[in-house]
Amino acid sequence: MPTYDYKCRSCHDVFEYFQNMTDKPLAKCPKCGGKIRRLVSGGSGLIFKGTGFYKTDYVKSESKVIKEVKTKKDKSQNKKTKQPKNNR
Repeated sequence: MPTYDYKCRSCHDVFEYFQNMTDKPLAKCPKCGGKIRRLVSGGSGLIFKGTGFYKTDYVKSESKVIKEVKTKKDKSQNKKTKQPKNNR
């Protein structure tokens, strides 16, 4: 639920109120009963909480370039470790 800021036109009290987006704006000040208006707020930034957010949720699979490099590296290492056959 969003938090809305309100300001009283009579006593100039500023307060926050939690309400659904579909609810009608408040009309009376809780302190003095005067008329209030809802203020326009800048909102808040996107907040990621928890550990390992990027690592667990949005990891991209290995790119083609990385896979190709690994494949070439594996092939070159296999050639070095193979023993040549002696025909005797």
